[in-house]
Amino acid sequence: MRRRHGRWPLRRVRRTEPNRDEDDVAYEIKRFPYDGTVDADGHLLEPDWLWERYLDPEFRDRMMGIRVDDDGLEYLLIDGAPSRRTVKGVISLMGAMGEDDPRPSPERRYMDSIPYGAGDPAERIDLLEREHLDAVVLYGTVELLWECEVTDPELTLAYCRAYNRWIADFCRDSGGKLHAVAHLSLLDPAASAEELRRAVADGCVGAWVAPFTHTRKAHGHPDHDVLWATASELGVPVAIHPTYEPEFCTPVRFDGFGRAAEFHYNVMLRQGSQQALLSFLTHGTLERFPDLRLGVLESGMGWIGSFLDRADAVFDTISSRGLPITHKPSDLFVRQCFISGDPDETAAPLIMDHVGPGCFMWATDYPHPDHPGTWVDALTRLVEPLSPSTRQAFLGDNVRRIYRL
Repeated sequence: MRRRHGRWPLRRVRRTEPNRDEDDVAYEIKRFPYDGTVDADGHLLEPDWLWERYLDPEFRDRMMGIRVDDDGLEYLLIDGAPSRRTVKGVISLMGAMGEDDPRPSPERRYMDSIPYGAGDPAERIDLLEREHLDAVVLYGTVELLWECEVTDPELTLAYCRAYNRWIADFCRDSGGKLHAVAHLSLLDPAASAEELRRAVADGCVGAWVAPFTHTRKAHGHPDHDVLWATASELGVPVAIHPTYEPEFCTPVRFDGFGRAAEFHYNVMLRQGSQQALLSFLTHGTLERFPDLRLGVLESGMGWIGSFLDRADAVFDTISSRGLPITHKPSDLFVRQCFISGDPDETAAPLIMDHVGPGCFMWATDYPHPDHPGTWVDALTRLVEPLSPSTRQAFLGDNVRRIYRL
């Protein structure tokens, strides 16, 4: 594989061998029984040297990085200052899928805890082959953490460019196995539109944006049209992917959960993505850009049936006065949108054919820690009741078509 900006981390990545004793392995590698399967949302753990090697020179004094506090715990450095959110060693747990009770400690380091396939392209291809997956569409991890704290449009785009260059290099020359998705921001839609052009020319198959905006203008607001127009012109999809969010839009309205607060927040995480999706209807964006392909990722998928039922019902009432769309919300969603979900969503098969089987795809989210140690058993159970055509679309054909893999 051709590398443009340096070597991949080999010595500092934990080389978890797939056939080690079961007691030593948190993530269990199993072979999925169906052919033609594609992971629509897998993740990488970016190396700590990414920003030094890929960030534009004029921003090197403001680069991101991983540092150690006085207690020996890692934190994220953002714009030359300690992060307010990614602290106390939490970053070292980002690859802990399947671990029973992972906890930060001075002995646990982010770079030393990157699991098999999450930091090296050859390993990821090997992992795909062992699990019987044809390909994976890849997203980052640190990229999900920092944007909530950066309000400078130029620095935001510089961070995005650095990451996009790196992930394009990671996936380059992988024989169609690894597919990069660019990170964009709505702080400067015109600059993001230009970055989308550059990233697609460099090999990215689409882009993603966070479920919030620092400007508080909804995603579908006309001020963002230049980005949606560019994505439509290029024929690449743009997806909404959950991230850490600024405090003003964190979807938790109660206090007092203590250590259970993380569970409460994680379950409610989809609210930001739901509101971002809804704004494309509220502002008429999907009708203005009928060629735009819009995705909702890692926010569950079973809810989309009741969501569209409610939108259609309200569309037929006085509450839709002034709404700048002429098509039913469900029709627009089926025409232009897609959604991915987790393998353990037991109710999802009941609504796929009702909404439209061409809209759904699945994802491993590997290797993030908020999942059990294997996805294979749950996904096998999920697709068993589906018709052969719906199963084939859900497991791989939809993501191939939408991302033009």
